[in-house]
Amino acid sequence: MGVSKTDLFSEKQNDIALIMKAMGHPARIAIIEHLLKVNSCICGDLVIELPLSQPTISQHLKELKTANLIQGTIDGNSICYCLNPKVIEKLHKYFSGISEKINSSQTSCC
Repeated sequence: MGVSKTDLFSEKQNDIALIMKAMGHPARIAIIEHLLKVNSCICGDLVIELPLSQPTISQHLKELKTANLIQGTIDGNSICYCLNPKVIEKLHKYFSGISEKINSSQTSCC
């Protein structure tokens, strides 16, 4: 198996790659969209909202949390999750920068 070589890239590039990897599954996109829709912390209604088992949802939540896309707080026996606005803003700035560079370019590509 090959070596990752992530140390050859900037911290920003590694951060964005980690976030995008976490978003690379439709269930995780659905979780993010649900968090946006309810606009509050959720504590367990994802099993009702998504056609997935509790262990599967827990694994997807773990991946999103590892990338800091969501943050959790303990409420009794459950963990409540909400979006991490700092990471969402980081994504927004990244894609806005790409969009600005494309829009300001006077040459056509390919």
